[in-house]
Amino acid sequence: MSRDYPRPVMQPSYMFDWMIGSDEPGAAQRLAQETSWALLDRVRSVADPDVVERVVGLAGGPGLGDIAELWAKESAHSLAGLLWRLYVLRRVVDSDPEGSADLFRRGAEVAVTIDPVVAGAAEPVTPDSIAELCDTILRGVFAGDLGGALDRAASYCRLMSLGAADLADSRDPHDDAHAEHLTRRALRYSKLAHDLHGGARRWRDGTLS
Repeated sequence: MSRDYPRPVMQPSYMFDWMIGSDEPGAAQRLAQETSWALLDRVRSVADPDVVERVVGLAGGPGLGDIAELWAKESAHSLAGLLWRLYVLRRVVDSDPEGSADLFRRGAEVAVTIDPVVAGAAEPVTPDSIAELCDTILRGVFAGDLGGALDRAASYCRLMSLGAADLADSRDPHDDAHAEHLTRRALRYSKLAHDLHGGARRWRDGTLS
């Protein structure tokens, strides 16, 4: 395996920008593709709920570091890059459950699209329901419709982006630095929504690498 980059370190949600990938060619990219497709095919072929739960649980355990080493630099044009983004979304909720629930609630309140319905968080929106939503999205990847799971994750990210932007607006008169940070976070969630929606389209048309 190529080790041209440092092994990522688990970060809290305020270091959200570490999750953006890249298109590094070569052996590391091939290994990322092979391992991601092998994992997906293996879990789907076994069709064992316990196996699915173990794979979903990687987001909350030390195994995420091993996944990061394999997949963190892959683009959203690849299965590895998409899986990595989904796992990190789940880890962000673990690192800031109250903040994540607040952003989702704010986003759902100001949304003028069907994203709240597509995302489908249980009401009332709590840290536990947001964590369960992210787990459900991951379960959908490994034991359901991958395209549907990615679209649901995209809706989740759009709502989180709206929530971060709304909170930034409310903080702007009081704390410019915090408002700027929230605005950047909103942009990152928006970029993730675009990546995940594009991944769903590529899955359906057979162009996902």
